[in-house]
Formats: sequence, structure tokens, C-alpha cells
Amino acid sequence: MSPDARKSLLKSIFSGRMLVALIMGFSCGLPLLLTITVLQAWMTEEGVDLTVIGLMALVGLPYTAKFFWAPFMDRYTLPFLGRRRGWLLTAQLALALAIAGMGLTDPSASPWMVAAAAFLVTFFSASQDIVVDAYRREDLSDEELGLGSSLYVNGYRLGMLLASGGGLILADHIPFSWVYLIMAVCMLPGVLTTLLAPEPPLPAGAPRRLREAVIDPLTEYFSRQGALWILAFILLYKIGDTMASAMTTPFYLDIGFTKTEIGAVVKLFGFWATVVGSLIGGVIMLRLGINRSLWIFGVLQAVSTAGFALLARIGHSVPLLSGVIAFENLSGGMGTAAYVAFMASITNKRFTATQYALLSSLMGVPRVVASAPTGFLVKHFGWEGFFIACTLIAIPGMLLLLKFAPWRPSSH
Repeated sequence: MSPDARKSLLKSIFSGRMLVALIMGFSCGLPLLLTITVLQAWMTEEGVDLTVIGLMALVGLPYTAKFFWAPFMDRYTLPFLGRRRGWLLTAQLALALAIAGMGLTDPSASPWMVAAAAFLVTFFSASQDIVVDAYRREDLSDEELGLGSSLYVNGYRLGMLLASGGGLILADHIPFSWVYLIMAVCMLPGVLTTLLAPEPPLPAGAPRRLREAVIDPLTEYFSRQGALWILAFILLYKIGDTMASAMTTPFYLDIGFTKTEIGAVVKLFGFWATVVGSLIGGVIMLRLGINRSLWIFGVLQAVSTAGFALLARIGHSVPLLSGVIAFENLSGGMGTAAYVAFMASITNKRFTATQYALLSSLMGVPRVVASAPTGFLVKHFGWEGFFIACTLIAIPGMLLLLKFAPWRPSSH
């Protein structure tokens, strides 16, 4: 890193821009599990039919379709707070009201009213994600994106932990309706940050017509050399890690771990290992850059997946489980930080909201599609063979880096 870049980074840290990334990550992570884990627990407690609970997963569709309305947020500026903060404040206030509204519904009397409220939560949550991703890209320089993205990811995980862990603990002592009202209030730090944070400068060439906001981002992206290879990379970089993660809980139970051991080692210890990993990843990216970090973290992710194959061979061992989880979550945290930073770095600042929304929606495809056949693979290959296969599946994503992010870039 050059002296000027280092000086700029220190200035951004002490000016609070990294703190903004952390708090905005928290605001984005908080709503996610309120419509999944916490809602499922509430509906189960109220005796709602399991079929209905399963169908509630469909309320999460806005997270995978947010690129449809992202162009409006690139094209139009609300008459207050600027192009990004105006939309962000609107989404956050609407999201807080939607979360509070969920608390006023009754799952046993009208589960479909709960579904409608949950859909509003996911819609405004996805809208907040669109603007926060665009804001982070426009507010931070390329050198700052690595650390900023790692802090965003950590904030996101803290928000998820508060909503799921904190929400379920609270629900043992107060009604779920009050839990949702409290979580709505927890959106306040994000609102205050939006009001106090600076508005990023409007980039030259920002779209002035809706057609420009819809068509130009796609035209600009696909005109780049290697555009399709980059899309393939986004689909494949974490596919092995994703497939392995989809079956870890049945795996732990099948080889003899108790639910207490899983909760203590995998959930609590693993959470902090992920936080540390993403912070380490951010620091490493400052030194090596995003592209080289993708190589290193990708290799570590693959090796960590192979650790589960070792655990499958040895069987029940809490010390080995702790080691595997520590390494897997550390490498996974680093890989996610680099992954998020890379997607932000390749967006054009004129169309940040639209391009990033498209890329992050694509990022979620493997979570759904690649995870679907994992049970079939386990049944036919066994646990050890399955995790070895997940390790090998990571290789194509790594090889794609040769196309657009070689370890030693060309000097011309």
C-alpha cells in the first residue's frame, strides 16, 4: 500500500467511516432472522401447521429479486438527505414500522396477516441492503473496501446474533409481540447513523433517465473483458463451502455430538471465530489487495472443508470439532469479507445500486440450488466422501481467478 493510500485509510478510520460500515451492517443483519428463525419459533409455539410454517420461507423472495427495483434507487433522488441517504432513511423507517407491525399480528388467528407483515419486512430490508451496498462502494476508496467490507460483515453477523439469539432468549421471558417491538427500536442506531453520516459525492455520468438506470448498468458490465467469467466466479467461489454448510447439523448429530455440544462449539464459539476471521481478512486485504486475498482465502476455505472429512473419519471428538470449527469459521470469515469486497470493487459507481444488487442476488443462487442435492450426495458417498467432494468442487472457482485476478498481474 502506498503512503498516500495508508494516510487515506487512517483518515477514514478516525473520521468514523469504518464505524458507519459496521453500524450499517448491523442494521442490515438485524431483520433477516426475524422472518426466519424467530418467526418459526413464534408460529410453532402458537400451534401453526408445519405446512404453513414451511411456506413462510417464500416471504424471503425480495432478497433474491432486489435487482428489479434497484434501478429506481440509482435513477431517482428523494428531496431530502441526498441520493443515497434519502432512500436509506426511508427504507429504515419503513422497516422499523414493518417489524413493529409483525409484533401486532396474531399467528394463531391469522397466519397470512403475519405473512403479509413479514413480506413487508423482507421487502424494506432488501431495499435497505441495496442502498447500504451502494453507499459503502461510493463512500470508500478501493484501498478501503477490504477493511470496510469486513466490518460490514461483522456488523451484519452481530445484527443476526441479536435478532436470533437475543430474540429467542427474550421470548422465554416476554411475549413474542414485545420481542418484535424491541427489535424495531434496535433499528435506531442505523437511523441515527444515516442522519449523521456524510452523503457520498454524486459520480459523474449518473443516470438521468430510468432507461439509463435499467439498461446502461447491464450494457456497461457486459462490455467488460471477462464479464461472464466473473459471473461464473461469483457463482462458484463459495459453492463447496456452501454445500458443506448445508449438511453440517445432520452430520454433527449423526456422528454422536449432543445438541449442547453443537450449540456451545458450533454456534457460540464458531460465531466469534467468524468475526475474528473477517477482521483478519480485512487487515490482510489492506496489505495484499483484494485479488491476492481471494486466492489465499479460497485455498483456506477448501482446506477447512476437508477438515470435516477428517472429523467424519475420526468420529465424536469435541477437541477436534473445536479445531475444525475454529479453522472453518476463521477461513470462511476471511473468504466472505474478500468476496463482498470484490463484488463492491467491480461495480461502476454510476450504477452502484443496480450492479451490486444483481451480483449479490447471484451470490445467493448456490445457497438454494447447490444445497438442494446435498442429502442425495451424502446418501450415496457417505459423510467423508461428501466433504471430499465439496473440497474438490472449490477448484473450478479458484481456477477462474486466473482469468481476471492472476496472482502476478500483467505489467501492461
